[in-house]
Amino acid sequence: MTAKLIDGRAIAKRLNETTAKQSLALTSQGVIPGLAVIMVGDDPASAIYVRNKERQAGKLQFNSVVKKLPTTTTQTELLALVARYNQDPEIHAILVQSPLPDHLDEEEVVQAINPVKDVDGLHPINLGRLFGNVGLHYPVACTPKGIMTMLHDQKINISGQHVLMIGRSRLVGKPMVALLNNENATVTLAHRHTGADELTALSKMADIVIVAVGQPNIVTANMVKPGATIIDVGMNRKADGKLTGDVADTAIEVAGYITPVPGGVGPMTIATLMQQTVQLAAWQNGLEV
Repeated sequence: MTAKLIDGRAIAKRLNETTAKQSLALTSQGVIPGLAVIMVGDDPASAIYVRNKERQAGKLQFNSVVKKLPTTTTQTELLALVARYNQDPEIHAILVQSPLPDHLDEEEVVQAINPVKDVDGLHPINLGRLFGNVGLHYPVACTPKGIMTMLHDQKINISGQHVLMIGRSRLVGKPMVALLNNENATVTLAHRHTGADELTALSKMADIVIVAVGQPNIVTANMVKPGATIIDVGMNRKADGKLTGDVADTAIEVAGYITPVPGGVGPMTIATLMQQTVQLAAWQNGLEV
């Protein structure tokens, strides 16, 4: 058996087409979705991500603002810029690109973003709403939200399924657990302190395995339940410069569905960022998308 590849690029393309229509509908009502991305320093990976976000926002004709600040930027200067965008009615979504230089307090920056403009869904208020499954409009971390879109697109059952989430970051693992719980999955959260034998045992039981730790081959073929769905969020650079995920290539021979790296989760993160920017613009103006 060879797993079916979940084509993230194709799903993202369809999502972007829907977002473009929604953006056009808002623009016709006098609301141009506004996205502000702040990048501090010159991290190469961050530069690529920001460039891709800027390109996609341009295609969708957003009011796209990218502010690149030097590594020497102070906490006071960064917080002042966030405050400015908080007050700008033409900016509906604010994203501060992570990681920040070591001398900056990322937690304070996240908490400084107006929760209604927190397009990354990292503010404690938005995380609380997510974990409480509150029936309100609020942003959710883009990668987990994009993964849910992928699972729904492929009509992969979630309710009642055993899901193993490997990785407990605030950006992926924790919000992913909440989203899955909210759709009635039985979720196990593993992390760097989970023993190798226990991780293998948990993985073998899981109907869906989601991996986001940045460690190549942490999930191998012998750890995969036959027919399981594998979502690989990892993005690692091999010695030859090629990208690889957290899941061994041989897992494709056991799984039922699997995401490729690249071309799986990555495109969905950016497409979801655009989707959520339009949603935030609509919500802030009392409109529906």
